[in-house]
Amino acid sequence: MAVKSTNEEKKLNPFLWFLFVIVIPLAAVLVLTVIILTVSGIDVFGWAKEKGADIPVLSNVITTEEDKEQQRTNEKMQQRITTKNEEITSLNQEIRDLEATVDKMEQEIVQLENEQASAEEAEEDEQQAANESVTEMASSFSDMDNERAAQIVQSLEENLAVSILENVPSDVRGEIFEEMEPDYAAELTQLFVGNEE
Repeated sequence: MAVKSTNEEKKLNPFLWFLFVIVIPLAAVLVLTVIILTVSGIDVFGWAKEKGADIPVLSNVITTEEDKEQQRTNEKMQQRITTKNEEITSLNQEIRDLEATVDKMEQEIVQLENEQASAEEAEEDEQQAANESVTEMASSFSDMDNERAAQIVQSLEENLAVSILENVPSDVRGEIFEEMEPDYAAELTQLFVGNEE
């Protein structure tokens, strides 16, 4: 058993010998050299990065200033893209809001057009009813005594009087004008002729 432990010690001894005799002194000399060069003003780490970037395996591990600058540029671009995407989202929401407003206004326009059409229809119905009333009155003036018809027409509002006289046959109209006061008859005649133009 003592023989085995001596063999194992002999096997480990060359490894320890290599570590203490070559590796540690070499590392100490390297650190000392870097310190001396750095103190004297030489950028040892910059030079090492530059030279290490040319070595295929180390180039993946070492980042150069160009890589850092590229990374900073990429980060800025990514930030800009994020900002622009937020702006696009905001503008799309604004577009949706405006489209909703346009739709609402179009509905209001349709509603107002319908209301206007209904009002115009009602007005046409009223006008038609008024025209029917005027036509009925005109027919009753045709059957009435001319002197009595003239008195009634003179007491009416001028526009109504003209409307009624427009629906009376021309020979009856002339007889009614004969029974009126000349000044009022002339005034109604002017209004009557003005309506026909």
